[in-house]
Amino acid sequence: MSDDEGRDSNPLGGRVDALLKQAKPQRAAGEVPVLTEVVADELAKRRTGIDRAVLEKIALDVERAVLARLGPELERLVNENLTRALDTALGKALDAVRAELAVSVRQMVREAVATSMVNALKSDPQ
Repeated sequence: MSDDEGRDSNPLGGRVDALLKQAKPQRAAGEVPVLTEVVADELAKRRTGIDRAVLEKIALDVERAVLARLGPELERLVNENLTRALDTALGKALDAVRAELAVSVRQMVREAVATSMVNALKSDPQ
């Protein structure tokens, strides 16, 4: 927060500024201004000298420049994270499918053996 912002938000600061402006002697034509007058004039010029449209254009240009520089890095990071996440998810999915297949194969073998045993016992004339 600058001094000016602090003064503007503080009512006492506003009163002090008003008193100082009232107490300021008027300069006669041709007199050299004091340093505080020069600085105050320069600050006033700086505050009012910037056009809002120019500021918005500068902001857009800065935004584009930052995005242009960050774009490739962001894309790389997104691809890395996406690849890592997909590898993890795919690995888990494949493990689950492999486990289900193993259970299914065991069940099919168990049923096939049981059926064969029943058929073999039926056909045995003992």
